[in-house]
Amino acid sequence: MTERGGRTTEFGAVEAELAERGFTRMVFDLGRIEELLDVLGSPQRAYPAIHLTGTNGKTSTARMIDSLLRAFGLHTGRYTSPHLETVRERISLDGEPVSEERFVSVYREVAPLARLVDERAAEPLTYFDMTTALAFATFADAPVDVAVVEVGLGGAEDSTNVLGAGVCVVTPIGLDHTEWLGDTIEDIALAKAGIIHKGATVISAAQPDEAVRPLVERCVEVDATIAREGSEFGVLRRAVAVGGQVLSLQGLGGVYDEVFIPLHGAHQAQNAAVALAAVEAFLGAGASRQLDVETVRQGFASADSPGRLERVRSAPTILLDGAHNPAGMAATVTALQEEFAFSRLVALVGVLADKDAGSLLELLEPVVDAVVVTQNSSPRAMPAAELGRLATEIFGEDRVEVASELPDAIEAAVGLAESDVVGELSGVGVLITGSVVTVADARRLLKR
Repeated sequence: MTERGGRTTEFGAVEAELAERGFTRMVFDLGRIEELLDVLGSPQRAYPAIHLTGTNGKTSTARMIDSLLRAFGLHTGRYTSPHLETVRERISLDGEPVSEERFVSVYREVAPLARLVDERAAEPLTYFDMTTALAFATFADAPVDVAVVEVGLGGAEDSTNVLGAGVCVVTPIGLDHTEWLGDTIEDIALAKAGIIHKGATVISAAQPDEAVRPLVERCVEVDATIAREGSEFGVLRRAVAVGGQVLSLQGLGGVYDEVFIPLHGAHQAQNAAVALAAVEAFLGAGASRQLDVETVRQGFASADSPGRLERVRSAPTILLDGAHNPAGMAATVTALQEEFAFSRLVALVGVLADKDAGSLLELLEPVVDAVVVTQNSSPRAMPAAELGRLATEIFGEDRVEVASELPDAIEAAVGLAESDVVGELSGVGVLITGSVVTVADARRLLKR
């Protein structure tokens, strides 16, 4: 039996049960997830893993790692968050979200045991605890050759930090989630360094100076080896190409030329260098052995990252980008300036209340002609009126429009983008940004 849109009623019931755990509820206690995984037979021990942390670029890097590993013939499981359209996106097998049938089947195995753990704990398992357990069980059942796993928040106390992964990846660290991870980059790096376990190989993107010491000290403490962007690997050259960019990458094992990635921005080139080094480390490449260059090219050419400067409409061009903190928005703005030639660009912005909305708007102001502010579907969303007041202070009243409902905001943004344009609309664009939730909401509307 199915509901409208093809979703099974059983899958819908499982989604509802998961949602009852509180989509945004957080409890930092590994004891409960460890107990659940123990009674499930420790599925996370059934395969090796590549574990990713960092502030920006985790999901894009995870997707590139996944694509590269599949190009080399490995069966992969990938766990990332948050999702854009369906919780099934969080748990992928060989690059595709798990089916509703498999998701329901694994959930029905895990849920009774989760309830036993809940009964014994002061706090029940969270939504993220449950999806993590479902991912690990799914990967063991598949089975996969390797799991690519992104942390949910931080590292040391994140539910995924039961892997003890042999390869750990640290993408660029910045200020975000300060209410949970600390007010300084050093504190945040210390939390994220917690995923580094004994004997691991650590692949680190270039980091702010304050982040380096906690990472290196953790490596020394647990006898891990670290390879750093700019030292052992990095981007040698990049050139804008139709639909993406062409890179020359210095890997751990040698130089990889003429690598096309269908993604925009210097930040995605950096993510590609990190992904390549992680796969080299996992497959045993290094100073004495380089991976097959043509296979690397194939892997990168197949990579994608929905919601990251993703084009969903043309004439006018509508781009979706999930930048939600200043570092992420700065990377997006740079990519817009370098790789897109808009004669007129309007931003549609919706943010969560705990984010630095002022900084996001200040970064956008020099590169957009006008801004439409709205409110996304999250219970943590900043009200459109409040965001509008902030935007007016930065852009001026004549460049700001407020629309509390997203469909109205999209219509307003397109109208503003097309205003005063005569003839061809190829140089006109709308950027929908400010939150992954805003992007997810817009994607559902625009990709129907």
